[in-house]
Amino acid sequence: MPTFLHGKTAEFYLTDSAGTERNLTTYLNNVSMPRSVDTAEASTFGDDDKVYVAGLRDATISIEGLTDSTVDGYLTGLLGGTPRAWSYFPQGSASSFVKFSGSAILTSYEPSSDLGDVVGFSAELQVSAAITRAVI
Repeated sequence: MPTFLHGKTAEFYLTDSAGTERNLTTYLNNVSMPRSVDTAEASTFGDDDKVYVAGLRDATISIEGLTDSTVDGYLTGLLGGTPRAWSYFPQGSASSFVKFSGSAILTSYEPSSDLGDVVGFSAELQVSAAITRAVI
């Protein structure tokens, strides 16, 4: 029987420009990591159905959370820079849980204010190269 866990134990880390791993967990309330594969059509005359071949893998990471001057300064400084190491623990970092890691470029950062809510932000990272999946 499967064992399901609550998302509240997720953790996310991103390395800053000085090479220090920053724990963004306490600022975040949503992390998603969609992954895809390019496909190229290889259909020819006489085929009754389209034929595709798999191409390159791709992934992005979307993060959302609550902001203060610390996280705002940190993320603003990484925008558009070189790829930075990241680690994502969807279930938390306890033993036997999954860890994803790799490098990514921060491609967007959007602070937001709402009259009836806490100041927040959303950001997108473009994964560069392979994603490593490990069990802690």
